Amino acid sequence: MKRFNAARAYIPKRTDWQGIVFALGASLFCMWFAKNLPVWTHGHNFGLSSLTVAILLGIVLGNSVYPQSGSRLNAGIGYTKGQVLRLAIMLYGFKLTFTQVESVGVAAVITDVIMLSSTFLLACYLGIKWLKMDKETAILVGAGASICGAAAVIATEPVVKAQSYKVTIAVATVVVFGTIAMFLYPALFEFGWLRDWLNPAQYGVYTGSTVHEVAQVVVAGNGISPEAGGLAVITKMIRVMLLAPFLLILSFFLVGNRAGEPLSLMHRIKQVKVPWFAFIFIGVVALHTWVPFGQTTVANMVWLDNLLLTMAMFALGLTTHVNAIKQAGIKPLILGTLLFAWLVIGGGAVNILVNLG
Repeated sequence: MKRFNAARAYIPKRTDWQGIVFALGASLFCMWFAKNLPVWTHGHNFGLSSLTVAILLGIVLGNSVYPQSGSRLNAGIGYTKGQVLRLAIMLYGFKLTFTQVESVGVAAVITDVIMLSSTFLLACYLGIKWLKMDKETAILVGAGASICGAAAVIATEPVVKAQSYKVTIAVATVVVFGTIAMFLYPALFEFGWLRDWLNPAQYGVYTGSTVHEVAQVVVAGNGISPEAGGLAVITKMIRVMLLAPFLLILSFFLVGNRAGEPLSLMHRIKQVKVPWFAFIFIGVVALHTWVPFGQTTVANMVWLDNLLLTMAMFALGLTTHVNAIKQAGIKPLILGTLLFAWLVIGGGAVNILVNLG
């Protein structure tokens, strides 16, 4: 019965539709804008994807006209932030196959695991212990830096139950430092800082294991060669696939923290809320690997997934208040800077050591 109720929650109610249609229309505009921006600016997208355009548009509307006229839309916007987001994470599996994972070899998988674990643990230590940030913001910034940028942030939000403005802050660090990485990584290679240590193929793995967003990885990898770009994207998508076990482990550790007292191992296991949407994502990867979908079908599913993610980001932006972001101060930016330094320098060292091994 409980599973049936959970599944039924994904069926929109009559009161949800106005907000859903509003988010849909805004998201289609954001996707159109992001697609045409390079055409209007002679090839420059300024690090703006449809996700970042959506959250920026949402923030503008959410802090101007939406509070006065959005009461009828609130239910649908809430549905978009929740159920639509989870559907988007599930469909993310159409962007990856297990065959691609196998093609890059064990070294790339090991590198991804090391970088994900070290970056996230560093984010928690520096953010919570050193910078004295609230736990939710530190975790979200760490998830964005260590896994797959904005998609990881919004997938982690249901597990930590963070407020919308904390999600926006974390996404902002992804945008800022991921954009810097798009230009910095090819420059480091071309000017010889990386060329003596990594060949173009190894540079691709380094890029995929350390740059925040998939789109940013594409730019940074292809800045050297198509081969490097291809390996960078595959390595990045392995990081994306690690999202499911990451959310399960995170949920396990948060159980004791929320209770405010130490719990036995079995008690923790019983109280863990399994993020089923993340494991369905792994199931979709398997489906994409072994079921012969046509290219058109896969392309349509990827487009649909991008649309759903954009809708979720727009809804998050609508419910983000600028005053709350101001109150967060400069600490998230400091944390993002420190994590970026680790990804560039520490990530380079890890990739070199793994390749030497």
